[in-house]
Amino acid sequence: MTAARKGAVPASKALAPYRELIDDWDALLEALGRREPTTLRVNRLRTTVAETRAALEAEGFEVEAVSHQPWFLRVVSGPRNVSDTFGHWAGWFYIQQASTGIAADLLGARPGERILDLCAAPGGKTLHLAETMEGRGTVVAGEVNEGRIRALLGNIYRLGTPNVMVVSGDGREFPEGATFDRVMVDVPCSAQGTARKKGGALPPRSRGFMHKIVRAQEALLRRAIDLTRPGGVVLYVTCTFGPEENEAVVSRVLADAPVEVEPIELPIPHARGVTRWGEESFDPRMTGAVRIYPHHLDSGGLFLCRLRKRGEGESVGWSPVPEVYPGDDPDPPAADEVATTVGLLGDHYGVSAEAFEGLGWMRRGSNLWLHGVEEWPLGVWESGGHWRVVTLGLRAVDLSGDGPPRPTNDLLQWLDRRVTRNRLDLSAERWRGLLDGRLTEVPGVDRGHRALGLDLPGGAHLVGWGFVRDGRLKDHIPRGRRKWLRNVVDEV
Repeated sequence: MTAARKGAVPASKALAPYRELIDDWDALLEALGRREPTTLRVNRLRTTVAETRAALEAEGFEVEAVSHQPWFLRVVSGPRNVSDTFGHWAGWFYIQQASTGIAADLLGARPGERILDLCAAPGGKTLHLAETMEGRGTVVAGEVNEGRIRALLGNIYRLGTPNVMVVSGDGREFPEGATFDRVMVDVPCSAQGTARKKGGALPPRSRGFMHKIVRAQEALLRRAIDLTRPGGVVLYVTCTFGPEENEAVVSRVLADAPVEVEPIELPIPHARGVTRWGEESFDPRMTGAVRIYPHHLDSGGLFLCRLRKRGEGESVGWSPVPEVYPGDDPDPPAADEVATTVGLLGDHYGVSAEAFEGLGWMRRGSNLWLHGVEEWPLGVWESGGHWRVVTLGLRAVDLSGDGPPRPTNDLLQWLDRRVTRNRLDLSAERWRGLLDGRLTEVPGVDRGHRALGLDLPGGAHLVGWGFVRDGRLKDHIPRGRRKWLRNVVDEV
């Protein structure tokens, strides 16, 4: 276990007030005393469970399936951290607690729907929703913290998930005017369910903190209900155990909000929501909620309650995504830029136009964005609010400069083996030289842009782009990812 942070108290002591709620206190204590196993969710938009498993096993990892979660693998043993593998760097999988993988399935998102994740960063549940939708439909990911937004964007780009729109703003004041089919509201909380990640200890909770966090949780849930169409679904999620953040919050909302509890049934170990704690009573419908404790899945803790908004109706306020971001100069026509870009990718890199079927393009500033968002609600959101659209899909092509459009590292990595021309697949040894800042000799290679791949036992995969001048190659991997990539190639 990692060392606990200063001022933290043992989880057994911090959770003692809830002992009567926990189905097996001794099993919980035993789980809290063990290191939590690493689990990962395979990115089904990029690869398969079988391919990911084979790649990890070829690198010396022992992995096993996770019961009732077909897209998850548990790392039993390995030669190093699974985060220092090419598969993780390239977005083949997302390291995620097994317990949190339940949330996206319970929301029930379907291809083509309009989904909101009101408190999205760092993006595990957001990306799981997008993958469940097979990349079709729209996932709007809201987040107020700018630092966490950067983490969210990094994960979206790394996993190559094109149907996510990121919006910066406080979920309690999220813009109105459009409604969603389903809303995930994974609220900030005291995070008691993450004690194993924190060395088996938890920071103390002051009265001021609890008062503030509970008010925020209730406000977020109410806003989520407002943004859901009649007949739509809201999933309230926390990673904590205290009823004051769970059943108490939902019970107050149930007293006057137009929603009903939809009882959750799970094929995995769990406990039911509670209707009494000490002298407090909660809405009897809270037995339809579920509690997952660390000993249930050998993972983290979670509380989930699924609500159905009364009535029937379609989502409103949605419109087609334009080719040029609203307010940007529409000249030259975006369609010409797209045609030029697709032609370049075909002529220079051998990428078939079929690679982009079902996807859209939008110009914003000096970039073209590739996206799978079928509609967006931007046209009806009130102006002047404390919110802004950050991204739509993947930043795919840089149009700045006097040269031809330049595909980004993220786009080339997403295209991967669909790039059949002007690519250089290099050994790990040659990549070490590149990442150390040394120009690599490539005699006989003409001047110009090249897609750069890494040779692996199962074949080469693209990692980004470089430029050849006078028979020497320089890569253009972003500074923030160079150290991580160097760790990966050191192990190849």
